[in-house]
Amino acid sequence: MNDKGTSIDTTALILLKHVATNARQNRNIRTQSMPGPIAAKRRGRGSEIDDIRVWTYGDDIRTIDRNSTARTGVPHVKTFREEREHTTLLLADFRPAMQFGTRRAFMSVAAAEILALSGWRATDAGGRVGLLAIGGTEPLLIRARPSDRGMLAVISALLKAHAFSLDLQSAEPVLSLDTVLRIAAKALPRGGTIVLASNLDDRGDQFEDAVRLVLHRCDLKIACISDAFERSAPAGIFPFETRNGVRGVRFVSNKNPGRKRREEMLQQIERLGARIVEFYSESDPEEQINALDELHGRHG
Repeated sequence: MNDKGTSIDTTALILLKHVATNARQNRNIRTQSMPGPIAAKRRGRGSEIDDIRVWTYGDDIRTIDRNSTARTGVPHVKTFREEREHTTLLLADFRPAMQFGTRRAFMSVAAAEILALSGWRATDAGGRVGLLAIGGTEPLLIRARPSDRGMLAVISALLKAHAFSLDLQSAEPVLSLDTVLRIAAKALPRGGTIVLASNLDDRGDQFEDAVRLVLHRCDLKIACISDAFERSAPAGIFPFETRNGVRGVRFVSNKNPGRKRREEMLQQIERLGARIVEFYSESDPEEQINALDELHGRHG
């Protein structure tokens, strides 16, 4: 693997805007005039209720509020306003277990690419994007901002956080994912979306409770990053050394029980209500568009 695969390329992440835009245009061609949960431009009255008032001549009868009408005996209608900008918080896992890869790139680099695509996708739809990156001794939080300016701030922070995590020599324990999810939930307005890119290592004892907490406030989408060696390691004995200097050997059998446990974990998280899709660190970002569509929904 070359140096490019071990560090984040800022220019490459910026250029992914065109990949995200082209993917959206292709989706629009395929799904033009089809119903879906998210539209590129609003042509209606909006869907957030602004007020409930007495019906007057000319009001659309479809907007009559049954509860208020029944309670007062006088027809009342709902008025609407445009939705607020949707807020997306990108959650980057740059902890030591993500700084590994046997083909093309570290899983941490692949995570940054997937998050950049997700961020450009969100801003392209008119939303706001922020970042929470973990890997150092303290998480790095960038508040959500709109447009290209917001994404450029996110990309700059991705570069900073990843470089810091690579240089970190501290033996201090890193944050578990359950703790990080709780931090993310507090940093995001209700109704927003958290996009987590991680191999889901060291989830913490309260991970499922943290997922439920997040889902009570917002959507949770997980890009589960995996390396080819983890998915299909040949049988054998493999020596290893951690960044803290711990050495050992790992035995891998032909049955690869780790893969089965991983699939069970993904299914369990999905049952909690989160959307989770597996991404391969050996694949270029352009090859991940179908998986990205699956993660965000064809119309999202």
